[in-house]
Amino acid sequence: MITRLPRWIFWGGAVLAFSAGCVNTAALMGFTRLSVSHVTGNVSLFAAALAYLDTSSILFIGAALLSFLAGAILSGFVIGQTSLKLGRRYGSALYIEAALLLISYLLYQQHDYLGQLAAAMACGLQNAMVATYSGAVIRTTHLTGLTSDMGAAIGNWLAGRSISKPTLGFQAIIWYCFCGGGVVGAFLYARVGYGAFLLPIAIVLLAAFIYNYASDHLPEIRQPDSKKRSSSR
Repeated sequence: MITRLPRWIFWGGAVLAFSAGCVNTAALMGFTRLSVSHVTGNVSLFAAALAYLDTSSILFIGAALLSFLAGAILSGFVIGQTSLKLGRRYGSALYIEAALLLISYLLYQQHDYLGQLAAAMACGLQNAMVATYSGAVIRTTHLTGLTSDMGAAIGNWLAGRSISKPTLGFQAIIWYCFCGGGVVGAFLYARVGYGAFLLPIAIVLLAAFIYNYASDHLPEIRQPDSKKRSSSR
């Protein structure tokens, strides 16, 4: 249960949720009309395509689902852990995500369906970067499980049971930031098309740079080294 939320986790979750909301809305408004961050809905569309033997949709939606999975696999390979902790290779994962979004933007500009696959892979990578922090599940590219967790927490609170208010607040921030990112993504797509992807690309790159700087300079990282030096004396 979260009792105190470090600022880097709060702001990191907020900006990444905003970025994912922007990407997903722009993808949905584009020529593919398919989500890049919502596996559940895409599986339903995949099932419908199977029912109607729509070969092109089966292949495309199936590839999008596998791309999201590939992004999650890449995240596990790069980071190697599911619990959130400063010092892990989140910066490297974010740089890879930014590269995938840039590739997606360039392909989308050419009306190439591979752009969808690159964007889905980026979302899978981001969503799998972190699974838990102090027992709380953290996801930044979709809201289904998070909304369920929020509802359960509010229900417990109404019943007079204790809940983690910082956890509930953090989940609410992610919810609103994803929604806000979707609003901005729709606004930008209506005006600059797939140029809307440039904003989340910039956000992810900035997040990677700030994280790498913070992980190299914050005391939370330096303490283990100082303890080693003191013990060696």
